[in-house]
Amino acid sequence: MTVHALNDQEVRLLREEIELLMAERQKLLQIAGAAAVLVANLDEDTLPDDQDTIDAAEVLAESLNNLSEESLQEALDSVRAEFDPEAQAREEHPQA
Repeated sequence: MTVHALNDQEVRLLREEIELLMAERQKLLQIAGAAAVLVANLDEDTLPDDQDTIDAAEVLAESLNNLSEESLQEALDSVRAEFDPEAQAREEHPQA
């Protein structure tokens, strides 16, 4: 096999691997987007009192908070969700 043929094969394999990684990234963005929507819609008062459930929700929320703003936006876009800062402010500061 010539060096040129070997390089062509390596390039083809790398291209295939990149395509697989990009498809996997898209799936992970969709999962992160769905998780972000779930966390945004959780109500502390209706969460089960089970400590394992609460711990899992906290881990999920912390993981989402660790995403860059750009990645989180891509994740929300992938599930066609939008962050509503006004709704978030109302939840954080309800009027009595």
